[in-house]
Amino acid sequence: MGPPQNGPIYKYKGEMIKKFRVQISAYKMYADFNIESLDTPQDIENAIIDKLGKNDIKWESLGEMHDPRVNRITYEEVIDGGDNATSGDPLHTEKGTGSSMGAGAS
Repeated sequence: MGPPQNGPIYKYKGEMIKKFRVQISAYKMYADFNIESLDTPQDIENAIIDKLGKNDIKWESLGEMHDPRVNRITYEEVIDGGDNATSGDPLHTEKGTGSSMGAGAS
């Protein structure tokens, strides 16, 4: 996509690229990482899948306290450019027993 310019939002081929913090809780495991993507649900989903495919995500065990029937993906826009500095509220949260993808918010 190219290097970011002036914070978490920059242009790539005339379109705005944003940074998102993604948190995944599934199968008694947890991951927290950032992606860069256009602000559309399909582009965010593709960026998450690309990141998962690289196998460079650190997964942590949630232990036995986590209900394995509840799997969740949340993402939120990174506001100030820090690794995990966000608006405070997830843009969208999906809960379910299978894999699911949330829709973005404008």
